[in-house]
Amino acid sequence: MGQVAVVGTTSWGTTLAIMLGREGLGVRLWARTTEEAERLNRDRENTGHCPGFRFPEGLHATASMDEALVGAELIILAVPSQYMRHQASLIREHLDSSKLILSVAKGLEVESARRMSEVITEEIDRRFHGNICVLSGPNLAQEIARGLPATAVVAAYEAPVAARVQRMIASSLFRVYVNTDVVGVELGGVLKNIIALAAGMVDGLGYGNNTKAGLITRGLAEITRLGVAAGANALTFAGLAGLGDLVATCASTLSRNRFFGQELARGRSLEEIKSSMTGIAEGVTTTGAALKLAAEYRIEMPITQQVYRVLYEGLDVRRGIAELMERELKHEFGDFLGSANEP
Repeated sequence: MGQVAVVGTTSWGTTLAIMLGREGLGVRLWARTTEEAERLNRDRENTGHCPGFRFPEGLHATASMDEALVGAELIILAVPSQYMRHQASLIREHLDSSKLILSVAKGLEVESARRMSEVITEEIDRRFHGNICVLSGPNLAQEIARGLPATAVVAAYEAPVAARVQRMIASSLFRVYVNTDVVGVELGGVLKNIIALAAGMVDGLGYGNNTKAGLITRGLAEITRLGVAAGANALTFAGLAGLGDLVATCASTLSRNRFFGQELARGRSLEEIKSSMTGIAEGVTTTGAALKLAAEYRIEMPITQQVYRVLYEGLDVRRGIAELMERELKHEFGDFLGSANEP
């Protein structure tokens, strides 16, 4: 069996480490401090981010990047998006051509609006750029930790590279597909978090399933618009990294982004909600970066714009939804057909 390094003790990173350890792979989970690594090895679970799920025998934590990466065929970067650049710089000196790099973070760098694969590319040697892959899909960590069946998609610019990762991480409970649309797979995972914030707001106001279904559908439309403008394949957004991830994140009570939006609609402040959560709602930091991309590609993203205004400009949630409903009437597929007047 292969050796895997998971960089990051987030709930998703820990879940992937547990899942792969259960399949018999040797897994090293990198922790930021010696104290954290010792605690994880002593408790045999991550009580802070993944409580109640025991580490399998082949999973061990370490604070040494040397120890974590030595002999690893696959390096999984499972850190919040705003820390990705730093973590990519830490693995830089440990890479060789045999090591695959898999980003599982679903966010954009705030200052640059870069996707995570772009951030990693900027921080590592050009020789290893072809080894970068991304993972996305409807993957709620707690359900996967419980051993419930799930699906995902891994993307790389070269199909054989994605297929190598696919073979390493797929199992009877985790079905993995491959794709070569790195841009689409990443943006689908990123932008659905913003729509999930809006879906949570709808739930918090008690607006019902009609409202929520409409929001999800129109949210998918603006995700697709931006993705296609950025060079993605429109079909990707009908797949696991698009519609699949969007439905799971907007519907589940396990979704941090949905929860964040719901609590905002119920009157709690941004800082109050953040302080009550053990994980990060990536959509909160990603919304501004998404609007930067939209401006760069001259793409209209009305839901994203309203979410940003609620988060950072004090817009009342009810008013924000009302303004979406009052927008100019148009053809449903006008943006994709090329004219709002198409029949």
